Amino acid sequence: MSKLSTKPSISDYGKSNWEELYFLAKHWKSDLEFYKDDLRFLNNLIKKYLIWITKKENLESVADIRKKEHELTLTCNELHQKVSSHLQMASKIEKGGNDTAKKDFFSTHGELENEIAVFVKTFRESRKEVFKVTEYVMDSEELRNILDS
Repeated sequence: MSKLSTKPSISDYGKSNWEELYFLAKHWKSDLEFYKDDLRFLNNLIKKYLIWITKKENLESVADIRKKEHELTLTCNELHQKVSSHLQMASKIEKGGNDTAKKDFFSTHGELENEIAVFVKTFRESRKEVFKVTEYVMDSEELRNILDS
């Protein structure tokens, strides 16, 4: 994954507001739960129109998208787990973590920030592609006429 941000750096960890970092991580967790739901919706949308597809080229396009959506779902689940673990680490630190634990938390926080930024960018691009291909398939398969009947 590419690095989109240079902060936070480990040298800055002593200056950070731990409460803000904790609430930011909770926000990430909430966002990832939303993305999970959205991915479920997109997968259902794809499945709904898959049964009407008759053209091979359209089937191939949809198969590619389904693969990408599956990979995104796996990534989202992995990130959700990482953020959950990160929040548990924050809770332990609050109860009296040592300096090494704080550095580890801070380092992990920066890595998660970058991973989530890359995920969100990929998710948005994928979402646009799903709608674009869905629209194309509907038009080329004349699904609008079938569905409006």
